[in-house]
Amino acid sequence: MADFRVGHGYDAHRFTGERRLILGGVSIPDAPGLAGHSDADVAVHAVIDAMLGAAGLGDIGRHFPDTDDTYKGISSLLLLKHTAGFLREAGWSVSNIDVTVIAQTPRLAPHITAMRTALASAVGIEADRVNVKATTEEGMGFTGAKEGIAAHSVCLIIK
Repeated sequence: MADFRVGHGYDAHRFTGERRLILGGVSIPDAPGLAGHSDADVAVHAVIDAMLGAAGLGDIGRHFPDTDDTYKGISSLLLLKHTAGFLREAGWSVSNIDVTVIAQTPRLAPHITAMRTALASAVGIEADRVNVKATTEEGMGFTGAKEGIAAHSVCLIIK
């Protein structure tokens, strides 16, 4: 009998004009970037936490602490590849990933397919096993006020 587990991840970062915006491993043109130690990709960070949580392996801060300069400015897709390796070492494989990006701005619909492809490639699964959605909060909260972006993710893993 197969062993299945589900994990949930969440991340949020505020906007900064000091870098480009990376979401789901994709560079989004004409948008302010997000503040953070790595590339601040909230979508990938949420996926990493969902995967780690499902496998009972802690969280992103445990594996890739923001106090370690090794990870300063690093691509979150590289961290995601490492996370997929941690799961494989523990005997787990990713069945599917679902991500919701919460952003009032920028418009993300044109980038969804590229995000799915980038996430799937980093994890080593088919793109049809990754779903990415974008939504707004209708002007409410910090994302609605255009102060930053948040993301939620769930991941199903199988042993």
